[in-house]
Amino acid sequence: MSRTIRPLVLALLSATLLGACASAPQSPAVAAQFAGKRVVLLGEVHDNAAGHEARFAALKAAVDAGWRPAIAMEQFDRERQGDLDAARKGGDADALIKAAAPAKSSWNWAFYKPVIALALQYDLPLIAANVSRADAGKVVRGGYTAAFDPAALKAARLDAAPAADIVAGQQHEVEVGHCGKLPQAMVPGMAQAQIARDAFMAQVLRDNAQRGVVLIAGNGHVRRDIGVPRWLAGVPAAQVLSVGYLESGRDAKAFDEVVEIPAAERPDPCATL
Repeated sequence: MSRTIRPLVLALLSATLLGACASAPQSPAVAAQFAGKRVVLLGEVHDNAAGHEARFAALKAAVDAGWRPAIAMEQFDRERQGDLDAARKGGDADALIKAAAPAKSSWNWAFYKPVIALALQYDLPLIAANVSRADAGKVVRGGYTAAFDPAALKAARLDAAPAADIVAGQQHEVEVGHCGKLPQAMVPGMAQAQIARDAFMAQVLRDNAQRGVVLIAGNGHVRRDIGVPRWLAGVPAAQVLSVGYLESGRDAKAFDEVVEIPAAERPDPCATL
C-alpha cells in the first residue's frame, strides 16, 4: 500500500468504526474501497432517495478523507460542458443546474445537488458525461453514424461493432425495462442508444483516469458485464470499482460491490405501458 493511499484507508476505517451510526448503512466500508482506484462507478435507482443518500454518504466520506477525483455525471449532456464550467465561477449548485441541465429534464435535481455542492466545496472537476436525448434519438432511428462523425466514433471506440454479448445483454435489458411490451422492431435501436451512452461515458472516464474519476449514473450503466466498464480497455481492471445500489438482488453479480437499499414506493411501471 502506497503512502498516499494509506491515510485515506486509515481515515475511512476510523469512520467505519466510530461513525457508522451517523452514516448511511455500509457507506464507510464502501468508501474505503475507493482508495487506489482510478475509476469508481457509483450506480443508482433514479427515483430512490435512500439510494442517493447512501451513495452520497460514501462519496463524501472518501472526499472528506482526502480523495480528490473528478466527478462525471450522467445527468449532464456532453455538449453542456462549457455551460457547466462557466457557471461554476462564483456559482452554487443551483446555478450550475440552471445553466447546464438538459432543456427537457426528468432528473430530480434535489438528489444531485449535494454531489454538485461537494465538487464545488473541494474544487473537483465536474464533467458532463452523457449523450444528449437528441443524439440518442438519432441513434435509435439511424444507428451510431446518424449521430456521430467518424472521429467521435473512433474516440468512443464505436468505430467497430460492439461485442455480441454486449448487444444481446442490452437488448434483453431494454425488453425487461419495458415489461416485454416494446415493439420488437424498436429493441435494437434502443439498445444501440444505451450502448452509445456507455461508450461515451467510458471515454470521459478514460480521459480522467490518471487523476482519478467517479461516475454518477444509473445501475444499468455501471454494471461490469455490459455497461461502461466494458468500454474501459486500457484501464487495469483492478483499478476499476463498480458499485450497484440495488433494491433487490437481481443482477448483483454484475457489480464488484452491492449496497442493498429499501425499495421506493412507486406505482407499477408496467401498468402504464
